[in-house]
Amino acid sequence: MTRKPVVEVRRSKRRRRTVSAYRDGERVVVLIPAQFSNAEENEWVDRMLERLDARERRTRHTNNNLAARAHRLAMRYLSDHPAAVCPASVRWVSNQTGRWGSCTPADRTIRISDRIQDMPDWVVDYVLLHELAHLVVPSHSTAFWALVSRYPKAERARGYLEGVSAAGGLVITGD
Repeated sequence: MTRKPVVEVRRSKRRRRTVSAYRDGERVVVLIPAQFSNAEENEWVDRMLERLDARERRTRHTNNNLAARAHRLAMRYLSDHPAAVCPASVRWVSNQTGRWGSCTPADRTIRISDRIQDMPDWVVDYVLLHELAHLVVPSHSTAFWALVSRYPKAERARGYLEGVSAAGGLVITGD
């Protein structure tokens, strides 16, 4: 028997018609317009839970898929840096609450927070490329940001992540 996730509904006066949802750890956050009635809220929560489940069934978030995705990104944007093309491991982790991803250049391992699994692909790709760039330049220097900026949606993805952090009251460390 599957148990129903904890659902947090956030009403927004700015939101007029759109409804969205995402997973935040063990809970699901559903964003709805403030003017929705309780009946509309219940209807949309059920609908969004179904959509999230359907998306998760379609997309298997495996470490192998993540590593293959990282390799494709490294070949496309960092192929002139062999160090970035061959990380020792790339995997999803559930213990990162203060960052979206992390890299240990010494052992060439990359860990990506499972909190971003349901974010748009271009955001996940940005986080992966950010961590891959650390295999070339460990710091957040100008050279590092030059590598990251090869990804065309880098600024957009950073803005998205900053928005998610602000909306969720998250304190994200790092850059």
